[in-house]
Amino acid sequence: MGMQLRISYHHHLHHSRSISPRASTPSSSKSISFQFRNNVNGRSRIGTKKGTSSPHNYGIVASSNVGAPLWDTWKPDKASSAPSLSDIIWPSAGAFTAMAILGRIDEMLRPKGISMTIAPLGAVCAVLFATPTSPGARKYNVFMSQIGCAAIGVVALSVLGPGWVARSCALAASIAFMIYTRSTHPPAASLPILFIDGAKLHHLSFGYALFPGAAGCIILCLIQAMVLHLKDNFKF
Repeated sequence: MGMQLRISYHHHLHHSRSISPRASTPSSSKSISFQFRNNVNGRSRIGTKKGTSSPHNYGIVASSNVGAPLWDTWKPDKASSAPSLSDIIWPSAGAFTAMAILGRIDEMLRPKGISMTIAPLGAVCAVLFATPTSPGARKYNVFMSQIGCAAIGVVALSVLGPGWVARSCALAASIAFMIYTRSTHPPAASLPILFIDGAKLHHLSFGYALFPGAAGCIILCLIQAMVLHLKDNFKF
């Protein structure tokens, strides 16, 4: 176990040779030293390589078989500092506001038998408010994946009908779509499954690609702008 360092030396003129500890190059303008430690069979050896920086090129390949313990992924990120109270309060307040607004819209739309409060929007709140700098929070990712994955759910139901085959194919196609379009946004992966299993959404047909997912995200993005402003200007 340990670090292994391999140095390759290439001469620009007409030949190549390996670096020796005592090699000297009178025409060199700068000297470079490399020190490495190698641990083999319990023995630790230290060596030094010297060379020149011009007119030669050096290729350095370093490899290590020392990995992080498996359980490290089950612990909080040590590199991140503890969040302040304002970093907790403002995103939570934004999520409360978002669900309250969507709930109020639901009451207005109830006579039409449609609703804007769907589970994936709760996951969108977590992405936008808690991790605003993550790739999944980019507006392109949000709207491209919301529209595309919802449309995939409609197509899957139309072609395959309800059932596990449609759900499996729709989810696989949604992930492929997000990877291909570079618009990975995890909450959107649940939209096709929600449509296939939600009989009350079937009447929306391809309108489901815009409502309620994409339409709800417009509201959430506006609230996110307010949350970020409060986090930056009102800290405690």
